[in-house]
Amino acid sequence: MPPPFRESARYAEQNLYAKAKELVGDRDPRAHEFSVQLRALDRDRSGASLGLPTLLAFCSGLLEKSLKGGLIVVGALNLGGSVALLPNAVGVVEVAVEKGAQTILLPISARKQLFELSDDMATRINIQFYSGPTDALLKALLE
Repeated sequence: MPPPFRESARYAEQNLYAKAKELVGDRDPRAHEFSVQLRALDRDRSGASLGLPTLLAFCSGLLEKSLKGGLIVVGALNLGGSVALLPNAVGVVEVAVEKGAQTILLPISARKQLFELSDDMATRINIQFYSGPTDALLKALLE
């Protein structure tokens, strides 16, 4: 796994351990082994910002619940559990539409940037915002 992928997975793992009670209740993440396939859809294929999607994959496995299909989750997670600012939300949404996503989950801090999103793009995808990892998990889980 390239270094940015490893860093994203490590941040996700550490956040899972630190916030296990909040994210997965009484399930013990340390008692499980995880195997996650990461795929970067960004143009440079760095995978540097896959912390939150990885965390959601871990939680999905522990909870034995699927994440919604056609969903793209955006968020560079840090070790403290906060999500980094998204520098180009419009570009990310455009790529999500190109890749065939039905729904995109973005950090609430990206909301104001989307005023620049074209009407055509805005009607082709369901845009949802999350306030933190727990909120993102609740919105990403298949009901």
